[in-house]
Amino acid sequence: MTEPLRRLSLDELRLRTSAKWRTHPPDVLPLWVAEMDAPLAEPVARALTEAVARGDTGYASGTAYAEALDAFARERWGWDGVVAAHTAIVPDVMQGVVEVLRLITGPGDTVVVNSPVYPPFYGFMEHMDRRVVEAPLGDGHRIDTAALEEAFGRAAAGGRRAAYLLCSPHNPTGTVHTAQELATVAALADAHGLRVVVDEIHAPLVLPGARFVPYLSLPGTGSAFSVMSASKGWHLAGAKAALALAGPEAAADLERIPYVVSHGPSHLGVIGHVAALRHGGDWLDGVLRGLDENRRLLAGLLSHHLPGVRYAPPEATCLAWLDCRALGLGDDPAAVFLERGRVALTGGLPFGSGGAGHARLNFGTSPEILTEGVRRMAKALG
Repeated sequence: MTEPLRRLSLDELRLRTSAKWRTHPPDVLPLWVAEMDAPLAEPVARALTEAVARGDTGYASGTAYAEALDAFARERWGWDGVVAAHTAIVPDVMQGVVEVLRLITGPGDTVVVNSPVYPPFYGFMEHMDRRVVEAPLGDGHRIDTAALEEAFGRAAAGGRRAAYLLCSPHNPTGTVHTAQELATVAALADAHGLRVVVDEIHAPLVLPGARFVPYLSLPGTGSAFSVMSASKGWHLAGAKAALALAGPEAAADLERIPYVVSHGPSHLGVIGHVAALRHGGDWLDGVLRGLDENRRLLAGLLSHHLPGVRYAPPEATCLAWLDCRALGLGDDPAAVFLERGRVALTGGLPFGSGGAGHARLNFGTSPEILTEGVRRMAKALG
């Protein structure tokens, strides 16, 4: 069977009305926001269609999502730590992160992040009146232990509450943190009194050659939280639903999330996510094969057409972090690619320190569209 990323033509994709396909004019090829150019997994489409047919469109409820994630985590990651009683359904991953941070920090407190990082980390923290301290990634886009320790020290200075918001796998670099790196994080957080909240939304999209380690699976993480979702793995960003998970020592904190938050997730979203986790494994495997091929294809395309771009194939996600500083396009190369090449990437500046001169490209598409995208980027330099 044709892999999911090869099934839809450009004309079919342009019929979509989501942000990826409507933000820019029709002559722009969109390779920016993290929507994948794949049809829904058949079990997901069937579950949603059947729910609509029976009018099952009320409020989300129950533990089916947690139970489905538990089964998936056992099968894929060998982890039995998803305990339904220690979970909460939340509207999406970032809203879940916000609700957890409201439990463990207050206005004016500090949240540490590893820059460059997913821009909403900054936007939501500002909206919550939390102060952000950056601990920039080090060589090879790995966690820099010295930078992290220094940031933890600043965050907790004066005895104030502080938290560490970790992106695992990391967006935009695609880094998959190792068990040893995560164990070091846990030890440093404990030493400095920081609570850890982990955005693990891209966990299903770990590519061949790397292994995802759930943060809560490690010793010393009992006071931490994870927020997970099937949205990125199965192209369900528009079907809002996620799960906040608490370590054993944090379960009482999670119980303090206001009941009204559970009204935020889409019931249809929960139905779709449950179907994805329980029955969408074959579809996911096809996507992972396609992403593996595309990350290698992208390396070859860039080497041929844009040798000045530095690119390390990611270990996870459908996102490529491109260092375009040698091209002389200024701090926002994505703006140049859009204006001159009519291809849309995500500019690096909103990702914080280390983002200037970079752009993020979504390679969760067909090889043909990816090839055309790089061709247009090269044209922008001509």
